Amino acid sequence: MIIMLDITYTQTTAGVDWDQLTADLQADDFDNGRTPEELRRSFENSAVVAFAWMGGRVIGKARALSDGVCNAYVVDVWTHSDYRRRGVATRLMRLLEERLEGQHIYLFTDDAVAFYHSLGYKRQGTGLSLVVGKWLRRFD
Repeated sequence: MIIMLDITYTQTTAGVDWDQLTADLQADDFDNGRTPEELRRSFENSAVVAFAWMGGRVIGKARALSDGVCNAYVVDVWTHSDYRRRGVATRLMRLLEERLEGQHIYLFTDDAVAFYHSLGYKRQGTGLSLVVGKWLRRFD
């Protein structure tokens, strides 16, 4: 049996229900503590965004930060667990890549190395990180 999904893809933040998306991320164990407003700002301040929609609801998302010349960094790639292994994340990544022509795209992953390898990404170097001050600038 073949099940066709009626998934649409957009490359704008228009129409995103940030409260619902935050709740869905929390329920799907893919939340890093941002409020809906912080999540919205994260996406609106990105160079490139992509969303997968089904039934008026976001079921996948991805974004990239970029200097617009030669370097980009992909973050926040997520597909709702009910829709994984159906090409959603692959399509989201390809949509980002189409708008990052000529740039070196970098990303970090702990648990999806095989997926990114299948898209042509190669292991490179060692990633390092530092949080300056308090995470998400919260001082409460």
